[in-house]
Parts: sequence; structure tokens; C-alpha cells
Amino acid sequence: MFHFLLRTIPRPILIQLSLVFSKVAPIIYKGSRYTDPISEKSYRKFLPYGYSGRAKRKNVLCPGSLSLERHRLLWLYLKNKTDFFTAPHKMLHIAPEQCFYKLFRKQKNLTYTTADLNSPIADVHMDLHKAPFKDNEFDVIFCNHVLEHVEDDAQCMRELYRVMKPGGWGIFQVPQDISREKTYEDKNIVTPEDREIHFWQKDHVRLYGLDYKDRLAAAGFKVTVEDYTKTLSAEEVDRYRLPAGEMLYVCRK
Repeated sequence: MFHFLLRTIPRPILIQLSLVFSKVAPIIYKGSRYTDPISEKSYRKFLPYGYSGRAKRKNVLCPGSLSLERHRLLWLYLKNKTDFFTAPHKMLHIAPEQCFYKLFRKQKNLTYTTADLNSPIADVHMDLHKAPFKDNEFDVIFCNHVLEHVEDDAQCMRELYRVMKPGGWGIFQVPQDISREKTYEDKNIVTPEDREIHFWQKDHVRLYGLDYKDRLAAAGFKVTVEDYTKTLSAEEVDRYRLPAGEMLYVCRK
């Protein structure tokens, strides 16, 4: 049933419904086996997530914050390895994740702007191919699980570079097949069913390979690849339900 809802309900409506669900789910799933580091609350289990095939995972969606494994990994990295929570930053958050946006908006050190094509929780509705922001405007930019959806990812990467301040930084996570040297794209794959087979999700238009770093660098970024779960214990990776081996691409201008 859960996977059926993910596949059939439009994303803006799904976002609204999930906000209601997150109020009651912590009571239903109360326990101590797994912990969400974002809320610091624990549960007896997390929920399944993903649309089909390799994208479908068990025990990954936190009932309370609605965080996924990639969100919890990012949170721990930001907390332990950056000044994101302490230094003043003008921040742009593309496709704001529900588990983050309320917390980030409350942070007194952030001047926080959210943007998306149609999300109901975005401040600015825009097409990333032509972002409506000035050059060199933002200290920090997050754009996670977006670039696999856009028509021209090189143009979107150039826009992210353009609006980032010199000395600024960003994190741009994407689904990635680390068994591939090169990103997989085929303009002839157009149906939702075929895209789900080839790109892991019906609204993806490419599947990134190990050349993702080079594609970001071509837009001008200096890219550091962080395999952050390697710095954590096996117990922490399991307790927080983290994606072992997922790389964080930290981009600087």
C-alpha cells in the first residue's frame, strides 16, 4: 500500500499528506531500536521507501521527521564536519526536504531561501535551468536529488555555480550507480515505465556514474568527494540507518 501511494499521488499532494502522517506516526512506531539523528528520537522500526526495483528499500523512512538515509547522512556530516549550524550563511535550498526546511528556517545563523518548480513549501517557484537570482548571491547551496530530473544538467550546474558566492560551498547529492564509469543517458528512453527500468525511477532522465565529479567540475566547481560513513562505526551506520558507501559531493567556488 505504501509503495502504491508513492507511485500514484502527485508530489505536491504527497508532501501535504506526509505532514499530517508525521504527526501520528511517531506514536505508532514508538521504540528504541533505531534513532533519527535529526530529531534525536528513536523508533522500533523505520518505514519502507522507493518506487520499484533497486530504488525500493526497507526500514529507511523515519516515521517522525520523514528523513531518508541520505538525509541522516547529510545531517551528521553538516553537524560534525562543517560550520553550517554556527556561522552566518545566506543559503539557497533547492527542492527543500521536509525533514530539514522547518529546522533550517529556525536557525538564526541562516538567511534561508527555498526554491522548487512546484513544491508547496518553496519560497520561490522556478526552473533551475534559469534561476531568478543574482550572480554570487549565496554562501551555501543544497540541491539534492534534483539533477537526475532536469533536461540539461550541465546548464543547471552552471546556474548553481553562477549564484554561489566565491568561497561558498554546496552539496548536490544524486542517485548514483557506482558500478558505472560514465553517466547513463539516452534521449530515446521517454516513457515512465522505461525510465524506471533504466534510471531507477519513472521521472529520472539519467543515472549518474563515477564521472559525476567531473561533470560538476566542468561547471567550475572544486569538488571533494566525502565517503562519510567510513568515519562512523558499524553500530552507528545501522542505528541511524545510513547508506553505507554513499558519497557526498561537496562543491566549492
